[in-house]
Amino acid sequence: MIRSLLKVALYLVVLGTIFLLLILLVPRSYDALAFTERPETQYWELETGSRIGYTFLAGDTVSQQPPIIYLHGGPGGRVKDDDINFLSAFARLGYDVYLYDQIGSGHSARLEDISNYSVDRHRRDLETIVGQIGADKVILFGHSWGTMLATEFLAQNPAKVDRLIFSGPGPILPINNTLTEVPAPDSLHLIAPKFSNREGNLKANNLRTKLVSFWARVFNKKLASDREMDRFFTYLNDQLKRSTTCDGQGLAPFSGGGGYYSHIMTVGSFTGAVDKRAAIQGISTPLLILRGQCDNQRWGFV
Repeated sequence: MIRSLLKVALYLVVLGTIFLLLILLVPRSYDALAFTERPETQYWELETGSRIGYTFLAGDTVSQQPPIIYLHGGPGGRVKDDDINFLSAFARLGYDVYLYDQIGSGHSARLEDISNYSVDRHRRDLETIVGQIGADKVILFGHSWGTMLATEFLAQNPAKVDRLIFSGPGPILPINNTLTEVPAPDSLHLIAPKFSNREGNLKANNLRTKLVSFWARVFNKKLASDREMDRFFTYLNDQLKRSTTCDGQGLAPFSGGGGYYSHIMTVGSFTGAVDKRAAIQGISTPLLILRGQCDNQRWGFV
């Protein structure tokens, strides 16, 4: 009897080991759009070590206005064709416009040492880009996480920022979670999205992605390739996109190119960010805030 039980236990251990090895060693595929590169993309080789892909829209007229730098959402997002089309209107008004994929996403390089993905790294990349452009001042146009990055830059480089445009702003770091309970004024008649990120995360994640995320956060190592996890990130965002609209209906497939490791490691660095609220309180830089209906960012962060 004991021998039979031992055999069963050994059999279960072997099966469990095989199952775990399959999770660890066998890449998964996802029904998601692949990344399509833009042939007109240019590249910066920054002194930070980042290779950054960007699109440049030259102003149609001679202008003395500072150039606009667009900071996409994420972290781990990328510049979309819609962003380029929208910001082309500013180029027609005479502004030079730069749209770049942040390190670890889009056309930009992926880092082997994923511990280097951080709020500080993104800020230093932006500082280097501003220096490389050669402008005395810039206009920062940030969306979602991009507004958080712009705030980080502003706190340490106030003299370099002429104006700010924030679309769907995220929180100032480190996050003050008490602000999540601040309601929007009734006079704005804001509508909340029908879906939350929770539904999308539950549908998209699996045991392998949870293990990859755990391994990255704890050991600063890639358990799966950038190729596999970037494709998963596109699949995940395809599920999460419903939380950024009013009813989650009639949405086009989410385009590829996002950077998974850039996302999770940068988010992981949020808690270690230095509080810069005192640093920005005395800054008088003009700021325009845009807030759409059914935005999943909490009003208190705005």
